[in-house]
Amino acid sequence: MIGVFDSGIGGLTVLRAFLRSLPECDYLYLGDNARAPYGNKSLDVIYDYTRQAVEFIFERGCVMIILACNTASAKALRKIQQEWLPSRCPENRVLGVAIPSAEAGAQVTRHGRIGVIGTRATIESKIYEQELLKLRDDLNVYGLACPLLVPLVEEGWAGKPETNMILKKYLRHMKSKKVDTLILGCTHYPFLATDIERIMGKNCRIIRGPEVVAAKLKDYLCRHPEIDKRVSRQGRRLFFTTDDPGRFRLRGEEFLGGKIEGVEKVDLSIF
Repeated sequence: MIGVFDSGIGGLTVLRAFLRSLPECDYLYLGDNARAPYGNKSLDVIYDYTRQAVEFIFERGCVMIILACNTASAKALRKIQQEWLPSRCPENRVLGVAIPSAEAGAQVTRHGRIGVIGTRATIESKIYEQELLKLRDDLNVYGLACPLLVPLVEEGWAGKPETNMILKKYLRHMKSKKVDTLILGCTHYPFLATDIERIMGKNCRIIRGPEVVAAKLKDYLCRHPEIDKRVSRQGRRLFFTTDDPGRFRLRGEEFLGGKIEGVEKVDLSIF
């Protein structure tokens, strides 16, 4: 089974891409909705929340976890991989979403001017800038925190005039930098992608994380048969949330693009 973790429901966009690319695999999705968003929290808090989620997911039988949350990928992934995983579950894997998107951005940029939008924690971590410059040291990378966008998407305000007005104000900075590639560094942003593309114009390429991460997951399993053979393939989908299951299902079905059955509420504080 493959685990997908996010601070809320945005990671369902990643799961949606996985279901298209690898539909036969079993998946467990966990949304820490009660404590979302992670973007404005401290490093220690983000790590502790992520560690709790990882422990819960592995206890449920998953052999690998994708941290669909960009903030968790930026602030907690490395410590999970280097300190927690080797002593607790050395045979399992925890992967993030930042590196695949950075690789995609570096490949498609035409003039080496790449913008990244995300939560405050993701942008302040400079994870995308670091990964992009590892790939190409000639790039110009511009990060911009957009803290208002996640709650707007969570509340179903994508596409509304008020949201587009805020988007225009945020993206004005990227347009002034003449970026030719824009990485959407948050799982919620694909719901704003059409408006972002319109505002940025046809000369700016938009990197949508879910599709990129799905392709990388498929490639990863091909290159690591020792993990691939342990992934169960019965088409099961399990959903967990730390908040109200009914609300999760109602909003989550829009993000997933399909029905969600049997959402279970969990308490991560015991881990």
